Amino acid sequence: MAATPSPPDFKNAVAAARAVMSAAASVTAAVVVVQSAVHTIVPRRFRGFLLSRIRGFLGRVSDEMTMVIKEYDGFVQNELFEAAQVFLAAKQSPSTRRIRVTKPRKETHFTLAIDRNQAVVDTFRGVELKWVFASRQVDSGHRVHQGRSSTAQHEVQYFELTFCKKHKEMVLESYLPLVIGEAKSIKQGKKTLKLHTPSFGRVYGGPLSDAWASVNLDHPATFETLAMDLELKKTIVDDLERFVRRKEYYRRVGKAWKRGYLLYGPPGTGKSSLVAAMANYLNFDIYDLELSGLRSDSELRRLLVATGNQSILVVEDIDCTIMLQDRTSQIRAAGVNTMPIGYPQEDRGTLSGFLNFTDGLWSSCGDERIIVFTTNHKEKLDPALLRPGRMDVHIHMSYCTPCGFRLLASNYLRIDSHELFDQIESSITTARVTPAEVAEQLMKSDEPEVALRDMVSFLVNHKRKENEEVVEEEVC
Repeated sequence: MAATPSPPDFKNAVAAARAVMSAAASVTAAVVVVQSAVHTIVPRRFRGFLLSRIRGFLGRVSDEMTMVIKEYDGFVQNELFEAAQVFLAAKQSPSTRRIRVTKPRKETHFTLAIDRNQAVVDTFRGVELKWVFASRQVDSGHRVHQGRSSTAQHEVQYFELTFCKKHKEMVLESYLPLVIGEAKSIKQGKKTLKLHTPSFGRVYGGPLSDAWASVNLDHPATFETLAMDLELKKTIVDDLERFVRRKEYYRRVGKAWKRGYLLYGPPGTGKSSLVAAMANYLNFDIYDLELSGLRSDSELRRLLVATGNQSILVVEDIDCTIMLQDRTSQIRAAGVNTMPIGYPQEDRGTLSGFLNFTDGLWSSCGDERIIVFTTNHKEKLDPALLRPGRMDVHIHMSYCTPCGFRLLASNYLRIDSHELFDQIESSITTARVTPAEVAEQLMKSDEPEVALRDMVSFLVNHKRKENEEVVEEEVC
């Protein structure tokens, strides 16, 4: 039996315990006072930075380790930061006091995220791991407004993950891979496709996260609804499926995991609808790149490296973009072997920068990406854009075919046969009408009989007009 402590020893133990509790209470009170002072005295934009420094100091005098997970690593988006955002949204803990709630338009669910300087405590294999979402303001250069100079700032966001030092290997080898894996599953389960467009006012000098503005992509086009030749659709689908499953193949042969498509043909033949169908089929976001608003290669690079993986980068109507037109034809017109005088130097540079991203060193920045060019006039494009390795697949978007008409009739009129089908299909074979023109005619009436007779009249008048134009050209 253990000996009962003598009264003096017992009193000393009680006194020591009181001293420890008093010290702990003092430390806790001091922390509360410091936090209160920070929120009361320190300006909002400096709070995150100061609290981060305080946490760093406390970490140095304990056996804890803190990992800092920044939003960007140089130009490249940090996959772990994005995964942590998704993972922690489903890991709210009792210590969390503030969360951000948003509801994107046309969606039924709410999106949750922890707010700045809030903590989420997770447990993995019996180990407690504390996440804190922090941010700080950094200078991004000087700007002049109405003759007055000021310092431009932007916000840098990051997570701090704190745990006992002895569990470092477990966190690196098991926990963080788990975070990335679960985040991917969560995103794939409720992913809403986005259409991104350049935010030119914030591209240069600001954070990469501000380079693109986005809206939900609600385009209903699918391969089932496209008025295309069936064999061509099958070829495109097979090519897309082969591309997404060949990650290891691209790595083995030493090529960036990307694929280029050139869609060319007359206006109204469904080029934009095909891009939307590709996005819906692969569940890929679309980045609509407007080249005319760019001022330099550096802006172009910032936009391109800020695009996400599993995405489609689209440059529509590149035949209308000066910087991508055929330079050789302009050189021949000038009658010299160099660029003609007055040709914008920045345009040359931007073409070079864009080509470098499609198959140069910058092409390795990101995985599982598709690049799509659309044009009405393939012959006007610079040959440098068309060589193998840049545009891997050239797809000619032609005029409406009998097969395309039947699909459109099924989509718009909900009929698969009619006595006028043979006459319409015979006329479509010789007429040069686009799927968009056919769809417009079919939309004019909900009655199949009326719509199809109007379709016949349209084809007859269209063919007569086309013949008259041919005669006029021959006379001239």
